[in-house]
Amino acid sequence: MQFSTVTKKLPGVSSFNRLSKKHKVTAAGSTAAAAVLLAVVGVEATAGAGSATAASDATTGFSVSAGKPVQQISAQSSLAPTKAVKDAAQHKADLAAAAKQRVAEAAHKAAVKKAAAEHKAAAHNAAVHEAAVKKAAAAKKAAAAKKAAATKAAAKKHAAAKKAAAVKAKPAAKHYANNLDGWIRQSLAIMHAKHIPGSYEGIHRNIMRESSGNPKAINLWDINARNGIPSKGLLQVINPTFSTYHVSGTSWNIYNPVANITAACNYAADRYGSMDNVNSAY
Repeated sequence: MQFSTVTKKLPGVSSFNRLSKKHKVTAAGSTAAAAVLLAVVGVEATAGAGSATAASDATTGFSVSAGKPVQQISAQSSLAPTKAVKDAAQHKADLAAAAKQRVAEAAHKAAVKKAAAEHKAAAHNAAVHEAAVKKAAAAKKAAAAKKAAATKAAAKKHAAAKKAAAVKAKPAAKHYANNLDGWIRQSLAIMHAKHIPGSYEGIHRNIMRESSGNPKAINLWDINARNGIPSKGLLQVINPTFSTYHVSGTSWNIYNPVANITAACNYAADRYGSMDNVNSAY
């Protein structure tokens, strides 16, 4: 039995490895089919011993010996290349999936780390802001306290200065001698403040005539005495006249020298224009 010439050679191992997955499956299937065909042809060739020639061997590229059984090719061995390709593809897919999983885990870890860093930064910024707010509030409070203290100190200083000025402006209390001269001079100061006319000479002259300078003098024999209202004091003033012409700021005691003089001068000013115009009993 002769075979037609096979012009296309089957792919070698190196060429097979360069094929794509689809081409590898196709080539493996073709190889298996060729092996089955050769097995069948080998059986037929055994029956016709000697019918095959050297020429046919050269033409087909296969040698079929008479009387020799053709080795059978199992289906499992013919499918081995297909399974290897599938296993390799699955292994490659598993590696890709594992790499993708590692990338996803790394990305998640980086995201978690970034979020933690951002949270920490936000907390730090919040703490810095809170500290700045507290510091500003403390500075404002301190400034207000300082201003209040300065205002209080200024007010106190002003009050002290005002008091000192008032004390300085106010004339010192003048002390008068406790005698006729001192009584007349003190009375003149009061009369001047109250706008009551009179002079030292006019007051002194009338005192000497009326009581001789005795503040306790009393007249018990004149008409006023007989009427129950005797004249009293330095200028011999009766009680009704003293009460009517009493000068505020002086004693209500008719025997008080200053009170007696000022009341008598007030009466003389109203009746005669001034004590200076009185030259006799009045």
